[in-house]
Amino acid sequence: MKSIFDDVSRECSKAVTNAYSTSFSMATKMLSDTIRQDIYNIYGFVRFADEIVDTFHDYDKEKLFNNFESNLETALEDKISLSPILNSFQETYHKYGIDKHMVDSFMKSMRLDLHKKDYLTEQEYKDYIYGSADVVGLMCLKVFVKGDTKQYDDLKDSAMSLGSAFQKVNFLRDLKADFEDLSRTYFPNTDLNELDETSKQAIITDIEADFEKGLEGIKRLPIEAKFGVFMAYRYYSKLLDKLKKTPALQIKSTRIRVPNYRKIELLTRSYVKYQLNLL
Repeated sequence: MKSIFDDVSRECSKAVTNAYSTSFSMATKMLSDTIRQDIYNIYGFVRFADEIVDTFHDYDKEKLFNNFESNLETALEDKISLSPILNSFQETYHKYGIDKHMVDSFMKSMRLDLHKKDYLTEQEYKDYIYGSADVVGLMCLKVFVKGDTKQYDDLKDSAMSLGSAFQKVNFLRDLKADFEDLSRTYFPNTDLNELDETSKQAIITDIEADFEKGLEGIKRLPIEAKFGVFMAYRYYSKLLDKLKKTPALQIKSTRIRVPNYRKIELLTRSYVKYQLNLL
């Protein structure tokens, strides 16, 4: 029965989320069960595309990516795929009328990671972040507002800012792996060989501006989504705090993370703030 296959597909997307990101899966569990599965479906899709370009070094990544992109196009057109991850994503894509340009922009940024190593201008940097993060935030927003066009238009700028903030924190956290293992540098006008406190602070100031705009949007989200997104915001804010306190030289040599026990503490404190209507 097709319904059994669809159930299996959804479970695969949920399993991918839980396996790859404890922080994101924790935040997703705080969403209403009316929208939670659709966020799993989106995450599974973007995670698999990202994994191809970032980790499958012993394989022909370009061939794998081309196959994945071809299967994606077929899934969106036919409204079914034998890939459980793509089958669950196409379900959410059609259910909420996600714009095709969002999917295309995401895949364009992921394809850049196959070969592009340096982002030399602000425009290149912004274009990459738009495709790799902003549109993912917009896909999720489509789910959060359940397709309400007015709510979506009111909140899309904030959603993009939040997506940008999350991605830039990831860039700063993963500086060592991106630079040493993948030979990538995303921050323009920044010599990572000479990263100093001034350069680090400029990056952090930019991220904080995105977070401020993103938080304003979180406050106006529907009740089904607000706490889960606030939880993700709190986690990334804590990660940014740790990066602020970490010397630039150390950021280049290690991966900063928030321990699981701190994530639980963040969850508890965030829930108290939420219940007391302090958000």
